[in-house]
Amino acid sequence: MNLVRKIITLCFIFILPLSTVIADDNMDPALKSKAKRAADEGLHYLRQTQAEDGSRSKSVGVTALALRAFLENRRGYTEDDGPFITRPVAFLLKHVNEDGSISETNHNRNYNTAVAITALQATHNPKYADIIQNGQKFLKGLQLDKEDGYEPSHKYYGGIGYGGDERPDLSNIYHALESLKATSFDDKDPLWEKAMTFISRSQNNSETNDQGWAGNDGGFAYMPGYSPHGDAVSYGSMTHAGLLSLLFAGADKDDPRVKASYEWIRNNYTLDENPGAKKNQGLFYYYNAFAKSMYAFGEARITDGKGVTHNWRNDLTNKLLSIHEKDGSWVNSDSPRWWEGDKNLCTAWVVIALNHVIKKP
Repeated sequence: MNLVRKIITLCFIFILPLSTVIADDNMDPALKSKAKRAADEGLHYLRQTQAEDGSRSKSVGVTALALRAFLENRRGYTEDDGPFITRPVAFLLKHVNEDGSISETNHNRNYNTAVAITALQATHNPKYADIIQNGQKFLKGLQLDKEDGYEPSHKYYGGIGYGGDERPDLSNIYHALESLKATSFDDKDPLWEKAMTFISRSQNNSETNDQGWAGNDGGFAYMPGYSPHGDAVSYGSMTHAGLLSLLFAGADKDDPRVKASYEWIRNNYTLDENPGAKKNQGLFYYYNAFAKSMYAFGEARITDGKGVTHNWRNDLTNKLLSIHEKDGSWVNSDSPRWWEGDKNLCTAWVVIALNHVIKKP
């Protein structure tokens, strides 16, 4: 009997640590190791493609995303690690403008400024505080409200666009809100409530959307009533961006808008495509937003519309491993639209996604 008890005790000693690991990070340990290795390979690729001036693809936006991929990685890279961090930072600083924007172009000033201040914040270097604060002010200034002639009843009220035109969209406001959240922008500022108005009007959910176009599938459109992919207004990348935007703006899991968007995600769960999009356009944007929204939502498993339960971390890792290029990069082989023919952009988005996969809940 004593021998049996000893054997049982030894079994618990050896089995419990593995069980605890699985329970803690909700991911298959072997896949987690592969995810770490894949992220390392992606960063190695990005290190090789850095230009002498620290840029990637001659773009503030792509450079900032790649920098964020390094700085948020589990290895804890900092400016002390050398030029693969300091040169991209210098490139961003070189493109700081008097109006607070950080951009090499007038067209993408919102996107570029948003991802740039997020990356600068991730350095944890206090000397960039004024630049980040000015970037916040610039982004806030892009929001359409009464001062711009938009009454609260207007479908564009509270929205943010590219910064070079006056038509807002959900993608732009999502990036702006993510950066403002990451840089600890005042959560009591009216910007958030105004943003929630625009976000709600971009959701295909008549219960909470006062616009006549809204249906009831719970997904999100690119802008109120419009999708670049045809008649099916709701699609994957925007629905995950919409869910994140709701959470950034202060909604919780019990909010009917959050519930409706999560229901769309359940019913359209897939990693083989960007659901609802033409020819996999925006596929890597989708993977990036998928990882961040699922991490923020806080559930390790999701049960799809057919009743099948998925561990999203395992599923996303398996998919990203299956399309990993030999040189360590990723690229959208189906569609180059929205810069997804650029390996630097796709690889940065994937590494950021993997960083979220690897992080403990």
